[in-house]
Parts: sequence; C-alpha cells; structure tokens
Amino acid sequence: MTGVSDARGRLRADLVIEYPFTRTTGPVVGAFMTGLRDGRIVGSRRADGLVFVPAAEVDPETGDAITEIVEVGSTGVIETWTWVDPPRPGSPWEEPHGLALVRLDGADTPMLHGVLVESADDMATGMRVEAVWKSERVGHITDLMGFVPEGTGQEKNGVEGAESTAEETDETVRSIRTPMRLEYDFIPSAAAQEYLHAYADKRILGNRSPVDGAVFVPPRGVDPRHGVAATEMVELAHTGHVGNFCVTHLPIPGRDDLPTPYVSAWIHLDGADIGFLGLVAGCDLDDVRIGMRVRAVWKPEEDLGATAENVLYWEPTGELDVPVERAGNQAWLGSVPGEVVEDA
Repeated sequence: MTGVSDARGRLRADLVIEYPFTRTTGPVVGAFMTGLRDGRIVGSRRADGLVFVPAAEVDPETGDAITEIVEVGSTGVIETWTWVDPPRPGSPWEEPHGLALVRLDGADTPMLHGVLVESADDMATGMRVEAVWKSERVGHITDLMGFVPEGTGQEKNGVEGAESTAEETDETVRSIRTPMRLEYDFIPSAAAQEYLHAYADKRILGNRSPVDGAVFVPPRGVDPRHGVAATEMVELAHTGHVGNFCVTHLPIPGRDDLPTPYVSAWIHLDGADIGFLGLVAGCDLDDVRIGMRVRAVWKPEEDLGATAENVLYWEPTGELDVPVERAGNQAWLGSVPGEVVEDA
C-alpha cells in the first residue's frame, strides 16, 4: 500500500479491488441469459409449480436441482423499492433511478432491477411496470435496460428489429463476463501503521503473542488464534525462505508493473511464525523452489516511504535450502512458536 497522511497524521489510501472474471452459466442460468439476449424473460419451475425469476438452479428449501424452464411475462408489479441518487460508480444507469423488486406476471419470486422514471415521486409499491430492452443484446443482465410504468415503454423498447451481437443467436449463452470493483478508503490499524512506517527505515516488524510467543507478520495487534491483544513489536530479519510459490503467466488487468511470467511466493522470515506474500526474482523461474533461502531487495534510499512496496522483491541468498519438510508453516510445527529455524 502506498498512502498519504490525513489531517491526524494517520496513513490512509484510496484502494480499489477489481477483478473481472468469466464464468460458465450452466443450462439453467444459460437459459435465463439466452432469454435476455432474445428479448424474453424465463424462469425455472420446481416440482410444486413455484416459478423462480431469475431462474434458479437449485431449490433453496430442499437443495434439489431445478431443470424446467418456463417463460414469464415482461410486465409485473413493484413489491418494494428505493431511490438511488446519485447512481453508484459502475452502475449501468447514469441517471438517478429506482431500484425495485419486481414480481413479473407468471413468476412467484421477484427480481431486482432498475426502474427508469424521472423522480421518486413516480415510484410506488404496487405500480405496474413493463420491461424495456437494449436494441443490441449479448446475453447479459444489462440487456434488460430496466422497467418503466406499464404502457410507456413502446418508444424505449429495443425488441422489435433488434440485433444480437452474439455469434449465433440460436445458441445458448454458455458464459458471461462479470466485472467486480470495490473502491474504499483504507486506514490501517495502529499496529499496521507502525509496521508501514518502519518500512521507511528499512525495518520489518512483527507482533509477538503474549500467549505462546508466536510472531505474526504483518502485525495484527491481536493473536487471532486466542483473541487477545498483542502489543509487543519484534524487528525481524530481512532473510527467510520460500514456503510456497506460484508462477503466473497471465497478466493481471491494471498491473502493468508485473510483466509475465513472474513468481509470487509465501515468504517466511527468520523469526516469524507465519508467512506473507512477496515477489521472487533474481533467478530463473525453474530455480525457484520450496525451502529456497531469500533476502529482501529494497528500493533506493531516496525512494523509501511508509509502504511495504519498499521491498521490490526477494532474491536467492545462495545458502543451503530449508528442508522441504520444515519449510513454510511446517517449519515450526512441534517446535517452540517464534523459534528461528536454522538452516540444515
């Protein structure tokens, strides 16, 4: 984390968690998405006749699979609603809008979607609404633009003469791409603040548990196993070993600073009882191994700040490996917690 100090001198950072992913739909969700692409809404019907919309793959009460697909109406009634102003970042709607649970005609459960009206004064529980569609659809929930008061959607509706951008319009949608993004203002805990400030002095700190002496890095201010405060800080060595590792060949969106392939590893510092994530470099990919001894490679002095990014990566020391059976968390099983594991 690279952060700045707020008015109270605390480190803080505007962080973003973002990971778009593609998931397969399966036959039931695939039928629902295919219906959206074709300008229809379908649900799934369980044995007693109850119809779920959106289509459910599993009965939430019994856990039984649901496979029967039925088409429902594109009109329905608002069961409950709220007004969204302003729209949230990443929302498919750019203007203030209603967000409602709409029970469609022929369905027994409501679906959550936007209601496109001018103001909250135009919203009401029990109001009849109808679906409006994009003119170009791909088999995604956003193909359904939203709902409008019944009888007002003709000009907005894109079903008539619509063209789908799917490769084959008569094929079932088999996958969907879903972006995930969370923006938040992060203020580290007191223990993490001390930990990050120490990096500016090229020091790595951990917390020692008052129960059994186990050392946690990064420090948490608490022993999570026993639920007790851990206030004693311990300065740790800049050396350790690889407890586990992964070679990544696919680029991560937004991380142009990580050219592939690269190695991410669980680094176990000497004197610590838990590992933390770091990059391994300075050697061939094929040479990285569990138990390999490593040391920190730091940024130049003039670039140091209150951030763990001061350690650019971990490189081999050339020392004898820690035996595999003692590497990682296994290194201190059965030994005194916090005990430094000596090289074999």
